[in-house]
This record gives sequence, C-alpha cells and structure tokens, in this order.
Amino acid sequence: MSGYLPIAEHGVIGDLHSVALVGTDGTIDWFCCPRFDSPSVFASILDAEKGGFFRIAPVNDGHTVRQLYFPDTNVLITRFLTPDGVGEVHDFMPIHRDPKHLRRLVRQVVAVRGEMRFELDCRPRFDYGREGHEIDVHEGGAVFHSRGLSMALASHIPLERRGDDVTAQFTLANGAAATFVLEQCEPGARPHPITEAAAADAFNRTVRFWRGWLSHSVYRGRWREMVNRSALTLKLLTYRPTGAIVAAPTTSLPEHVGGERNWDYRYTWVRDAAFSLYALLRLGFTEEAEAFITWLTDRFGDHSMADGPLQIMYGIDGRAELPEQVLGHLEGYMGSAPVRIGNGAAAQLQLDIYGELIDSIYLYNKYGEPISYESWTELRKIVEWLCANWDRRDEGIWETRGGQQDFTYSRLMSWVAIERAVRMARYRGLPADMVKWLDVRDQITEQIMTRGWNPQRGAFVQHYGSDVLDASLLLMPLTKFIAPKDPRWLRTLDAIGRELVADSLVYRYNAKASPDGLEGEEGTFSICTFWYVEALARAGSLDEARLTFEKMLTYANHLGLYSEEIGPSGELLGNFPQAFTHLSLISAAVNLDRQLG
Repeated sequence: MSGYLPIAEHGVIGDLHSVALVGTDGTIDWFCCPRFDSPSVFASILDAEKGGFFRIAPVNDGHTVRQLYFPDTNVLITRFLTPDGVGEVHDFMPIHRDPKHLRRLVRQVVAVRGEMRFELDCRPRFDYGREGHEIDVHEGGAVFHSRGLSMALASHIPLERRGDDVTAQFTLANGAAATFVLEQCEPGARPHPITEAAAADAFNRTVRFWRGWLSHSVYRGRWREMVNRSALTLKLLTYRPTGAIVAAPTTSLPEHVGGERNWDYRYTWVRDAAFSLYALLRLGFTEEAEAFITWLTDRFGDHSMADGPLQIMYGIDGRAELPEQVLGHLEGYMGSAPVRIGNGAAAQLQLDIYGELIDSIYLYNKYGEPISYESWTELRKIVEWLCANWDRRDEGIWETRGGQQDFTYSRLMSWVAIERAVRMARYRGLPADMVKWLDVRDQITEQIMTRGWNPQRGAFVQHYGSDVLDASLLLMPLTKFIAPKDPRWLRTLDAIGRELVADSLVYRYNAKASPDGLEGEEGTFSICTFWYVEALARAGSLDEARLTFEKMLTYANHLGLYSEEIGPSGELLGNFPQAFTHLSLISAAVNLDRQLG
C-alpha cells in the first residue's frame, strides 16, 4: 500500500489533552480534538485517501530529513535539507492550565540557511472522515466548519481554496519564518494570525513547561536520555483534567500488517496503574502519582459487587461505557482492517487487575501519601470480593478472545492483591479480616505451585492444564511471589529464554500453540522484553540483562519512542507511542542500575 509512512517515522506532540502524530515528511496524519478519545480531525495514518492530513514540506522532492526533539521537551523539529538550503518545521501544542482553553496546534516554519520554497496542504476530515464540512477563506486564514467541531487555520501567508481544503506555496529567505496556527474555535469565528514575536513567546513558554517538569526527575543513572524521553512520553499521555493516562493515543495501528489485531487504546487500563505509579514514583513525580491515585479511587464505587467491583478499563473521564464499533469506510493502516473505535474488552473479566490496582495503592501508601480511611473501607470490599472470586476463569492479561481459562498470571496477581492488602493493614494498623485474607493468600500460593507448575515442561505455564509458556509470568519474581533464584523459577526463565526470546526480543506467548481467537501473527511485545531484563538481573545474569536492555534501546525509533510491538524486520507495530512500553523501560533502567551498583 502506498501513501503510508512507517509507524516509526513519527514524532508526537501534545498539550495534556490530546496529541498529534507528525511524520518525517512534515505531515500530521493523526489528531483528535479536543481530547485523546474524541473523533479525529486528521487520520490519514488509518486511510491515506479518506482520513485527512495537514502537511508542510519543501516543494522540491530532492530533500533529506532529520527529526529531533528540542532537548528535554516535547517540542518537535523536522528539518529538511535541500541543495538550496535548510528549513525546519517546529511543531508544538501550547500547555494551558485552564481545561476549557481551546486546543491549539502551532507549526512554525523557518528557513535556517539559504532559501527554500514550501507547500502547505491542509485537508481536515472530521469524525474519522464521516462528517462533511464547509470552509470559509479569509484574509487571515481559513475556518473549517463541521457539525460537531470548527477549526481555524490562521496564517499571514495567503491560503488558496481547493474544494473543501486549503493549500499554499511560499518562499522563505535565510532567517525568515512563517507561523501557522490550527485551533479549535467557536462557530462563526474568524482566524487571527499571530505575530512572529507571539509565536516565539508561545514556543519559549512551551519549552520552559516541559523542561521545568522534567527537572523534578530524580533519575541520575546510566540511561538518562532514554529514561527522560520515556518520562516525557508518559506525561504527554496524561489527561490533565483527571490524571488518567491513556494506554496509547491512537487506535487500530496493527499488531500485524494486514491482520485484524487492531484495537482502540485511547483509554485508561487499571492494569497500567501499578506500573505507571511505580515508574512515576521512582522518578520523583509524586504530583502525577497523586492525580492518578485520585482517579483510581474514584472508580471504586462505580460498579455492583455482583459483576466485580471494577472494569479493566475506563474512559479518561472515568466513564464505563466504551462500546466497540468498526469504521468500515476506512481501509486501515496499509490495508489493516478493521478500524475500531471503542473497546469491547472493557466488559471482560480479568482478575489480575485487582493485583495491579492494590499494588499501586500499596506503593503510593509507601512512597506517597497514606491511604484515607474512606478509601481503605472501599478497598476492603474489593479484597473481600476477590477472596470469594479469585478462583474463577477469566480472559487474562492479554485480553484474548478465545474463551476463558484458569490463567496462572491472573492467580498470581490475585495473590499480589491480597498480600499487599495484608501488608498495608499490618503497617497502618487498619481493620481487616486478616485470618481469612491470609488463608486465601496461602490457598492461591499452593494452587499456583501445584497447578501452575508443569513438571513435564519444567516451567510455570500460561494456564492450568497447558504446556504453553507465557511472558507475563516474568512478573513472578518482580512481584516477590517467588525468589528470583528459586530453582523452579530459574528453570522457567531458561524455558522462556529458549522459546519466547528472539535476539533479546520477547513474544507474549506462542499463538499457534495457544489459540487466542484471532487470525494472523504478531510481533514481539516490547514490555515483555523489559520484564525479561529485570528477571535476568534479579536472577544474577547481569551481563545478559544489560546486553538485552542495550539491544532493546536500539529498537526505539529515531526519537526514542516505542510502539507496542516489534515486527520480524525490526519495524514498530501496534498503537504508538505505547505507555506500557515506556513505563517498563523506566522500571528496567532503575532496577538494572541498582543491580549494577
């Protein structure tokens, strides 16, 4: 399929409400407004013809490109080098504390050296290309009106109407600049171009925001540049009004090109809570951890105990209904249909989320602020529900659609939930049914050790009665369920290394040996590779752990960003950038640093 940049050939900018993906060709091919989970304005990454885009690039095709972030920020620079000169596009979204402030995307074009002729092509396609729009062209730019959203493109450069879109060509001499501002506006508004001085001020304020935020990081280890980029990416994926973190800001970027494993990740998974909080707390970002904990504890009372106290995921505003739809009019990235919005997995039973939830609260109680009595009262209800329901079959961490199983990982995290609750109760002297909790905790331990262990395979396995390995079990020593040098664990680690690891990259499981209800193959899962690094380090294999970690760093894109998976040719696959991957990088770096001493 032509017309699609590789996923890796993108940077990302944002304002803590939404993000835009900017390709190395100067094209914004993904942008939702006004929130992460709003309908798209530009989505040509999901359909080159129908999705819409906003491109600024040299007229001359004979150019090379470099893309970088302004140091320690999420301000993106795309540099074009031609025989006649060098030009740059500086892309950023100003940060505003007022949640009611309308979204604004700034594209500042600069002739760095020599003279360069640029072309602008702005083609919005509202509501994933389902909603038509009208256009008004004015002296100061153009306004695009759709039924649900209006966007103004302000410009001192005259814009030419072409159907329902606008285009322009302009030449910049050495040192000259032109700024284009695309912003959400009220119906009937007119565009108001900003001066270059105002544009420079917005640029400087945005740079100061990101640098000021990052300055609070306490990480001083060996991999500071990659850890800082991962921290900036996690912050970029945070929805400021609520503190929720989206799993990724995109939908339906495929796990296998041409396949059906395409999901909407613009929501907040409870599972991400423990890992996100751990990463943020280890770096010293207690304010973000507090906001996320507040968002989490607000979910405690959302659902009846009969259906389980929690869903596995929620909208960034806390809503529980995330109906899944297929957008049949979009062909998908490189023909990878279907394109989905919403996520039907929200209704799945995944018992492991209770372990991740309570572990996150335990960590915050330890490193942040003590849990309140009211929150503890609600948490006790969750623990009591889990004590009665931990032995149920579920869909597991990977949200398979092949039927429920007795997943070992689900039992492991049920153990974590109760064990951490016991620790909190003892440490704080909080009321709890300790006799029952300890009895259930020990039942789970014995069950995992007898039914989760396959003596013929000499390893812990994906679910009871199977002989399939699963990379999620790399968390067994990380959660302190088993000693990192326990003989059973070392045999499992060796088995995973033989069967699920390919040149340091780790597969989740063997989909052919354990059908998951979906067609097609998938790449290696980046988070699993970082878990593997930690497991190796804790097992004492420091040289192998460090080499695996260093190799994994080379699979990031040119900006240090990761998607969910890495394909057979080293290409990035899945939604991008992926919060899970970046937070696991932080965790692996911090723990490997500590092990190396």
